[in-house]
Amino acid sequence: MIDRNGFVAMLRWFPSLFFTKGLVQVVLTTLSVIVYKQLQLDNSAITFYVAWLYLPWVIKPLWKPFVDRLNNCRWWILVTELLLGAGLGGVAFTIPSPLWLQGTFLLLWLTAFASATHNEAVDNLFKKQPSVNSRAFLVKTLSQKMAKVVGQGVLVMLAGNMQVLYRNNIRYSWSLVFYIVVGLVLAAFLWHAFQLPNDNNIQRQRVSFQQVWDEFLISWRTFMGKPSVAVILLFLLLFRLPEALLGRTSILFLLDSMHRGGLGLSPQEYGLVMGTVGVVGLTVGTVVGHRIVRRDGLYSWVWLIAIATTMPHLGYVYLSYALPANLLVISLCLFVEQVGYGLGFSFYLQLLSQVSSHSVSDSHRTLCKSLMALSLMVPTMAAGALQTALGYRHFFLLVLLSCGTTFLTAFMAKKRSLGVHKK
Repeated sequence: MIDRNGFVAMLRWFPSLFFTKGLVQVVLTTLSVIVYKQLQLDNSAITFYVAWLYLPWVIKPLWKPFVDRLNNCRWWILVTELLLGAGLGGVAFTIPSPLWLQGTFLLLWLTAFASATHNEAVDNLFKKQPSVNSRAFLVKTLSQKMAKVVGQGVLVMLAGNMQVLYRNNIRYSWSLVFYIVVGLVLAAFLWHAFQLPNDNNIQRQRVSFQQVWDEFLISWRTFMGKPSVAVILLFLLLFRLPEALLGRTSILFLLDSMHRGGLGLSPQEYGLVMGTVGVVGLTVGTVVGHRIVRRDGLYSWVWLIAIATTMPHLGYVYLSYALPANLLVISLCLFVEQVGYGLGFSFYLQLLSQVSSHSVSDSHRTLCKSLMALSLMVPTMAAGALQTALGYRHFFLLVLLSCGTTFLTAFMAKKRSLGVHKK
């Protein structure tokens, strides 16, 4: 029976929690790339620096036990939201300074650690609620998608309009935008300080680095003892290789000037396209992928999902050769690419969940997510340097060739029936 009163009570706090979580992630993965691009940092340096922001999620198995044991979720959420506000405020203050690169990178990196901790506490608090149902998951998804609309849509367009208003003063404009983000995060902190439920049933435990390391080694050994573990590792590390190469570089391509091989979109145009068409496409792909996998099983649509995940990358090959000025054509290509991304990501997450579902604790799931972050971090580091060496056209052809890893790992996963536990 659905606890309607409990669900209504949850509506006071969990939409704002997931909006805050999603907004900070957009800042780390998208706004950081746009800011560095507009501040004239070269592409190889941008992807290399931004890739390091994945590190907190890569080493999550080493710090997650401290979050789970040292205090309750409410405490961690409030503390990390203060840290998020401080870190992003430092970024806003540092952008106009002479040491903008060193300062912003260090502060974004620290913000990423606070964000990863905030994510863990938010997800744990949500899972503990007795009133979680399909409607709660729908509201959660909508809140995160709204964060994308605001983060990669409204805020980017606002920065572009400020640059016009302040006569192309890029540093000042982005500094103001980051102060706005700080205001949103601190407003969320104040709201959550009064609205978050107490979860004081946790018993604080003494935990040492040695204990955590020993538990990590045990978890890793049991994970490596899984049937077909080599196929699992290959799938987790290589299925998303094309998307990892494309993810940050596609932003640079959309913003780069035409004489450098890009499309030359203004921040307003980028925000309009990715904040609306991109979010809608991603939502459609995610919802459809989730439903068909839940309805027909993990491998019923595996080849269609693999094709839908990879073939839209042809759109970037077309865009890099045609360099169309028509925003409608660009939007259509990006919509199709985002639908494919959503389908592939849904399949990836579902297999990840099933592979780790029979773990004694959630340690195997944490390890899988760590490997997922690593699969994005390493290719992202190299993507900018590859693009600089090859040019956008040849780089997108390379991305298209790398789609072979998606088909290969999908084939291997289907053949071994990963995540399907037979009696």
